[in-house]
Amino acid sequence: MNIPNALTMARILAIPALVATMLARYSGHEAVALAIFVAATLTDAVDGWIARKKGAVTVLGQLLDPTADKLLIASALICLVELGLIPASAAIIIIGREIAVTGFRAMASSRGINIPASAFGKAKMGSESWVLGAFVLGPNYLGRIAMGAAKIGLWLVVALAIVSMVEYFIRFGPRVISPQAE
Repeated sequence: MNIPNALTMARILAIPALVATMLARYSGHEAVALAIFVAATLTDAVDGWIARKKGAVTVLGQLLDPTADKLLIASALICLVELGLIPASAAIIIIGREIAVTGFRAMASSRGINIPASAFGKAKMGSESWVLGAFVLGPNYLGRIAMGAAKIGLWLVVALAIVSMVEYFIRFGPRVISPQAE
């Protein structure tokens, strides 16, 4: 196992700790949860950078990395719904988008079509990390004004999730679903 894959596995292994900490009830648990979330999120940037720089891109890494990202984000979203910090509708849209795009990419891959991340997809992931980080830290640390900004940011993430999904389907859909692709 190479370093990028080890970092991806560390991100996956951090998820139970994140969930347990987010749902715990002790003083300062939000700050600890944020530290875990930030560390896990940073491994995503670092593992990809190392893999490309060192020529250590592997099939395992290409499979695990996006899976780890989706597990991390879905876990945080579900915990935030449970804590009453975000509406279930936002979590359902974001998680649903992830499932739909993952399925679409799998179809494309089975037909030899690579779908790279789009600018909208990258913007969604970046803003999603910041917004979810704010919600993980929560109102006890951020106060009403910052939480209001986070709520606006959440709906921006929802909009970016929808727009990026539609963009993937419009740009690649005809090639992926065409009979010639089979």
